[in-house]
Amino acid sequence: MALAAHLNPGETLGDRIIKVDHAGEHGAVCIYRMQRWFARWRAPDMLAELDEFIAHERGHRALFATELQRRGRRRCRSYIWCGVGGTLLGIGTGLAGRGAIAATTVAIERVVLRHMQAQIDALRESDPAAAGLLQRIIREEQAHHDLSVARAVPDGFWSRLIDPVVAVSTEMVIWLGMRL
Repeated sequence: MALAAHLNPGETLGDRIIKVDHAGEHGAVCIYRMQRWFARWRAPDMLAELDEFIAHERGHRALFATELQRRGRRRCRSYIWCGVGGTLLGIGTGLAGRGAIAATTVAIERVVLRHMQAQIDALRESDPAAAGLLQRIIREEQAHHDLSVARAVPDGFWSRLIDPVVAVSTEMVIWLGMRL
């Protein structure tokens, strides 16, 4: 991760990653909350699963917030934008129903898992506290991905439409967050 040039004075790569991942978890909470709201009508069989996802993401967000506070760092400038984008994505995919909800989770979590593993690799030596925090969270993110893969239709309409758009959007949000 050649991002040292984008760090603020006194900020470590671990600080920046924690800030960006905290904002991402906020976005995820917003996505799942809106999807759950519409799932009451569009995919009631997914309510328990979405409740579990929301609980996990809130927990992740709280862990990152605690770590930011311990480090004396403010949240990422992208935090609000992640919330707005997550809310809009959650509304759109929640309205579309089961297939869109599952396809969204698969796309997001695939990107997030890849980034988190790269972050762990980059921080293992230089910031073991941040790497350990990411390792605690990655198991639940993998579970979200795997549950949603089982629900999604890989070559279905929603997967073909949502996967590239959401994957690229997630990559962009991470890229921007690392540079703000």
